[in-house]
Amino acid sequence: MDAFSTVIRVASHEQHTEAETSTFMSDLLGGRLGVDAYTRYTEQLWFVYRALEEAAESLKDDPVAGPFIRPELMRVAEIERDLAHLLGPQWRRNVVALPSTEAYAARVAQCAAEWPGGYVAHHYTRYLGDLSGGQIIRDKAERTWGFERKGDGVRFYVFADISNPAAVSGGRERPQGHGALWPQEHGRGRPLPPPVRRPGRRVRRPGAVPPWRPAPSSAPAYLPGAGPTPGARAGRSGRGRRPRSCRRRRGR
Repeated sequence: MDAFSTVIRVASHEQHTEAETSTFMSDLLGGRLGVDAYTRYTEQLWFVYRALEEAAESLKDDPVAGPFIRPELMRVAEIERDLAHLLGPQWRRNVVALPSTEAYAARVAQCAAEWPGGYVAHHYTRYLGDLSGGQIIRDKAERTWGFERKGDGVRFYVFADISNPAAVSGGRERPQGHGALWPQEHGRGRPLPPPVRRPGRRVRRPGAVPPWRPAPSSAPAYLPGAGPTPGARAGRSGRGRRPRSCRRRRGR
């Protein structure tokens, strides 16, 4: 069984691509926006993660969401250090949530109260995105605006207590008890979405033989009723006599 993070990453691939190629992110990563835009973006993250982490305490014993609540992922304290560096010690007086940010934070709080599985979806979107793609933003911010490597201004993207972020974001490290989400979420009766076929990849059903591999010995290599295989008739494995029209005539 694939890790939950793998399944949801594949299922949300299209939406992920749409988000990472949005105009704002493209301009930010392309160096076309200044540090003010980066600061504004960090302000909005503070509202989002405050909603996520305020709900985490009440969900830590929940059978669905609880296994995903990990103290080493918590980001609010790191965002606050970044904002103090970017805006000064009185930063709380100046930050204002955009209407879309307010709506998103309210939805996170609603899911935490009514639908733990929905909370997990938001949890995945944010934290595992920060562990992987967020590192690109950190690197770009350090090189473009001169922040100290993994220092103030980019601490939000630094997971000091996770030795191998790629193992977590790639699904090789699973939360204890994540299997409780399979085959459907508790209390909702909603099955998880099937994996989406990704361009350039073969999707093979379990037990199917890939076309580039020979069939196992127990599987017939010919259609039933078509008679013996050429190899059986010729006494040579998989090779029979060539049709008469394909043979060379002696002397030619």
